Amino acid sequence: MPADLRIDQVSFTHDDARLLNKEVQAEYVVRYGTPDQTEMDAAEFETPVGAFYVGYRDGVPVTMGGWRFRPDVSRLGSERAVEVKRMYVAPTARRGGLARLMLAHLEATARTAGADVIVLETGTAQPEAMALYESAGYERIENFGYYRRYPDNRCYGRVLGADEV
Repeated sequence: MPADLRIDQVSFTHDDARLLNKEVQAEYVVRYGTPDQTEMDAAEFETPVGAFYVGYRDGVPVTMGGWRFRPDVSRLGSERAVEVKRMYVAPTARRGGLARLMLAHLEATARTAGADVIVLETGTAQPEAMALYESAGYERIENFGYYRRYPDNRCYGRVLGADEV
């Protein structure tokens, strides 16, 4: 991790998480015409059922992401799947590898918490997200979640190997 990026575990309701969530919702409106309608409960991102993180550069919140266990989602032979939510990098901090760093952090912390598969939803209006996930070894999986019936929904998953560090 670059020396100038610090990732802290925070509550989903932490002020910096709220700030970045407001930004990402505005971006969803631009890209999809509406904010994300997925039901989100802050308690789902608290230990031991989930976690949420904010990344800081020079004390400024620039990236975030979280995961929550999804016992109702079984993909890629999972016993204990987690779902990534609210992966986001602020526009001023993009194109510097922060999304890849946050994704690796989410994978590592989910694996440590006992997850065996990581899944996520994105959409065709986010081609850079799809490219990131595909380049990180994610494969398309059967749709799940709130947007599962939407034609622009894209779901991805990846087995979390025990030998990964």
